[in-house]
Amino acid sequence: MKTNMTESDLQLEDYDPAEFLNNEEDMKLYLNEALKDGNISLVLSVLGDIARARNVSQLSKEVGISREGLYKALSGKGNPSFSTTYKIIQALGMRLEVHAG
Repeated sequence: MKTNMTESDLQLEDYDPAEFLNNEEDMKLYLNEALKDGNISLVLSVLGDIARARNVSQLSKEVGISREGLYKALSGKGNPSFSTTYKIIQALGMRLEVHAG
């Protein structure tokens, strides 16, 4: 079947991964995949998606930074300290583990 669609006929919708993170398992798998890549900006962005899937306002209170500061830190362009990142991970109910390769 041949279609006569042109590029202007295509409608792209915004995709927000946070809308699809419905449970702890999804969040864990998503973050673990980002960690495999080794790209810190990607990991921070994924943490931002997870934070938005939860409650950013509550998370910012638990971590002790403003909502705006949290959004900036987890934008993928921010550069939060390890201490802040660790607090965010803990506040999300997650933990870091190290395994020998």
